[in-house]
Amino acid sequence: MARLAARVRVPLLILVTLTLVGQLPFGYDVPWWVAGPALLGAFALYAWVGRVCAEPLPVEPPVRGSWRAVNSPASRVPSHGLHAYGQTYAIDLVFASPAGAPAPGSGFARRASDFPGFGQPILAAAPGRVVRVRQGQRDHRSRTGLAGLAYLLVEGMFRELLGAGRVVGNHIVVDLGAGRYALYAHLKRHSASVRAGDVVEAGQEIARCGNSGNSSEPHLHFQIMDRPSPTFAAGLPFRFVAGGAAVGTPRTGELLTDAPPAPSTLLA
Repeated sequence: MARLAARVRVPLLILVTLTLVGQLPFGYDVPWWVAGPALLGAFALYAWVGRVCAEPLPVEPPVRGSWRAVNSPASRVPSHGLHAYGQTYAIDLVFASPAGAPAPGSGFARRASDFPGFGQPILAAAPGRVVRVRQGQRDHRSRTGLAGLAYLLVEGMFRELLGAGRVVGNHIVVDLGAGRYALYAHLKRHSASVRAGDVVEAGQEIARCGNSGNSSEPHLHFQIMDRPSPTFAAGLPFRFVAGGAAVGTPRTGELLTDAPPAPSTLLA
């Protein structure tokens, strides 16, 4: 049931929404007793239905250095408040700010390069074959603070109408085998060091952290899913390991630090 819901949730919500909005320009009328339940049912399927219970896949942290977890599956599931786009167990990782750098969530309309996480290396969390690389979207300014988040919310609605690619921004999808795919999202424009068809090893640099797509500030959105396209994917659980030893998935607000320090030279 969960995987079936994942296949239809996004197209169904868009179809119902466009049908209702289309009443105005095209002059047809959908009775409220049809429109209301249809919209409510589509949204419920989009947000609340679809948790897949499976053994967590052990993967290495896709970053190095100290990163703070935001929207962690160790704190709640679904981690982002909904199951859509295969993000049931997704985690956001924000680079921990050194002294003098913008703190996560601070400021509004700052340049992406102002944030210390921008340009940090993103690593393959597990071996596999690259099946998709998208890297042409710009790295926009931050969308933090009340005004920024309100703007991000409205902007996100339009992004969804344009497809999942506009939501996740520049991204890489790696086929891990056995029906599992890793998604690395919001990457820096033109930073991918791999292309479709390449075989990658765990720990290999594949791109740089950016602020593309539906992102409030530079960070990495990482998830495991059961399809290469987030539009039709169900999210799958994972756990972080390093050198065969469990690292653990940090809860929201906690630091992921059980990894070698990040390189001192940062590419911006």
